[in-house]
Amino acid sequence: MWINNQSSLDDFILLGFSDRPWLETPLFVIFLVAYIFALFGNISIILVSRLDPQLDSPMYFFVSNLSLLDLCYTTSTVPQMLVNLQGPEKTISYGGCVAQLYIFLALGSTECILLAIMAFDCYAAICKPLHYPIIMNQRRCIHMATGTWISGFANSLVQSTLTVLTPRCGQRVMDHFFCEVPALLKLACTDTHVNEAELNVLGVLLLLVPLTLILGTYVFIAQAVMRIRSAESRWKAFNTCASHLLVVSLFYFTAISMYVQPPSSYSRDRGKIMALFYGIVTPTLNPFIYTLRNKDVKAALRRALTKEF
Repeated sequence: MWINNQSSLDDFILLGFSDRPWLETPLFVIFLVAYIFALFGNISIILVSRLDPQLDSPMYFFVSNLSLLDLCYTTSTVPQMLVNLQGPEKTISYGGCVAQLYIFLALGSTECILLAIMAFDCYAAICKPLHYPIIMNQRRCIHMATGTWISGFANSLVQSTLTVLTPRCGQRVMDHFFCEVPALLKLACTDTHVNEAELNVLGVLLLLVPLTLILGTYVFIAQAVMRIRSAESRWKAFNTCASHLLVVSLFYFTAISMYVQPPSSYSRDRGKIMALFYGIVTPTLNPFIYTLRNKDVKAALRRALTKEF
């Protein structure tokens, strides 16, 4: 039994995959390997972006911000998941749950806005190449990144507070593997229509609005690329944006499926799969998507390894 007699009555019990105990050991190995890859990939991107002078550009400034987000994103959930998968207890303290909820939501909200800013950076680089150094100057990039982080944490403060204050009447068994808004709202013993409406409104603002801006931006980018006569230049422009579009697709569509609908409509297994996807799979793949498709990053990594060894 996962409930220990010594566990506090304030602790939350995370059922996770305890209904399928045969899955726990394979999932522990998979999550551990994914977490190691996420740490290695994101830390490598951050270091090489900051240390290599040839990557001193707005694009890699925002890529390193994305890697920092993904690094914190996985660290906020995966270690606790690994402990619960291996140990007899499936609990998390009340304070730990609140902290996890706030940090995970803040980082996810920040990533929504950051991906939209990265799309604007692609637009400025391809559609306004002569004015690009002026449009995306260092000071403006820092202001945009700072505003993105502040907006994400401010949104999380609102959503987390409303979620935590919802009465649960002593219910503490959560059918999930980490503390997330939809899972916590399912424990509520009162009407949650206000919470669900607030979640949908903020979900639209932070998911659908940025996604619409990104798609609109890429319409202009596609028009500009089609006007390029050189096939080599056209391919280079396409390759610059392809990595970003792939990251956008992986992150937004799974997050939208979770946050832009009433939590009461979530199916148990679907919610867990979606959360695994944008909570672990996407942050693990992001650095490799940018590295494997980007000659500049691969060259910078080779230079760094050559210097080291």
